[in-house]
Amino acid sequence: MLIIPAIDLKDGHCVRLKQGSMVDATVFSEDPGAMARHWVSKGARRLHLVDLNGAFVGKPKNEEAVKAVIKAIGGDIPVQLGGGIRDLDTVERYLDDGISYIILGTAAVKTPGFLHDACYAFPGHIMVGLDAKDGKVAVDGWSKVTGHDVLDLAKKFQDLGVEAIIYTDISRDGMMSGVNVKATVDLARELSVPVIASGGITDLKDVKALCEAESEGILGAITGRAIYEGTLDFTEAQKLADKMAGENAKLIEGKA
Repeated sequence: MLIIPAIDLKDGHCVRLKQGSMVDATVFSEDPGAMARHWVSKGARRLHLVDLNGAFVGKPKNEEAVKAVIKAIGGDIPVQLGGGIRDLDTVERYLDDGISYIILGTAAVKTPGFLHDACYAFPGHIMVGLDAKDGKVAVDGWSKVTGHDVLDLAKKFQDLGVEAIIYTDISRDGMMSGVNVKATVDLARELSVPVIASGGITDLKDVKALCEAESEGILGAITGRAIYEGTLDFTEAQKLADKMAGENAKLIEGKA
């Protein structure tokens, strides 16, 4: 399982929010490129970028910072990006810049035709971010909770050809309260595409709990505030994930 450091971009800086509140942002670095290099040096195999300003206004607002991250790591590892991506031209531009995976959120929920077109035009490069509160999907930078059920939408999006579903429990994001393992696993069990967990990951116990359910279809776990504030050692987290993956593989072989 991949442990994926998050670099959330606001006004060109690397920040973290609490429950998606733009007024409650903690700046962790004014140099996103340097932060990206830092996580690569610690053993990251993928990075998760979010254009927070873009997510709120519906169009890219931190493209220079995104480019700085891509330049800083020089294509060493894949980078996934979401926030404010609402048309195919923007998708194509970011992929041309060197982004590996585009994450569609609000646009996928509001205009599924766009998601269909994106999956068709750029197969293997489109993910969907489903941000939920009490099982219902939130949009527009988490500012609005819809009546859409997470599982229902996830199944529809899987049928359109998305590469993965990123599931965030927004009641836990940035709150250091522990990941919602049950909801994540329940979703993964119902899908054939991988699920990436996000929101609330605090320490190695959360990583261990997710790794124990990796075989249900959990590809990775995105972590932000915990690795910036030090409650989770990123390198140790990835080592634990690798160790548990090896142990799980041996168990499966033994049963075969």
